[in-house]
Amino acid sequence: MSRLNRQQRPIFCYVTDRSALPSVTDASEALLAKIREAATSGVDWIQIREKDFSARQLAVLTESALAKVSACNSGASRPTILVNDRLDVALSQKADGVHLGEKSISVEDARRLADNLRSRSEPPFLIGASCHSLDAARRAATSGADYVFFGPVFATPSKAAYGAPQGLDLLADVCQAVPIPVLAIGGVTELNAASCLNVGAAGIAAIRLFQDALDLPDLVRTLRALRLR
Repeated sequence: MSRLNRQQRPIFCYVTDRSALPSVTDASEALLAKIREAATSGVDWIQIREKDFSARQLAVLTESALAKVSACNSGASRPTILVNDRLDVALSQKADGVHLGEKSISVEDARRLADNLRSRSEPPFLIGASCHSLDAARRAATSGADYVFFGPVFATPSKAAYGAPQGLDLLADVCQAVPIPVLAIGGVTELNAASCLNVGAAGIAAIRLFQDALDLPDLVRTLRALRLR
């Protein structure tokens, strides 16, 4: 059973990519500033996805990100911080969860390790998985994932390696087939976000949509106000 409570409002997840930020002297500091902006703008989740970082670098970034969002939002209102792929870093830095890719540790092993290494008094530790097919989404849900990212829904350069866009029809099939939240990812924009939510997605995850926004608070307000069927 998913550790996520059912939400009435969509989940918006900012996935980081400091390499896509404008060239600056200290990309990590620029990324932390963007994380802080996302936290104050009402983004629900932030997935730290800096795949070229060593474990030590990622741990430092995660620790700093948690400090940034805690300073902006008190108590339970702060965004959920997820670490991409590195379960060890997510656990050592007491992040809120880990997001697993196709080549990551399995959902079952991640859950077993997290349960063994965390005390029962700690908040639930989320485990999510990226899925690119209906079968993969079903396997993730059966294995104990709390949520899945499904995509790419639309064409996007960052997901080109995963093949052609999956489209809204397949997104709808996945949303109906699994009992856990499904977040749409891949080419999601302000213009097509509503179409993802209308076919059953519990939210959207994106890099550029949030990271490149000229006015992130206004974007989040716009997304929150989408007219859904």
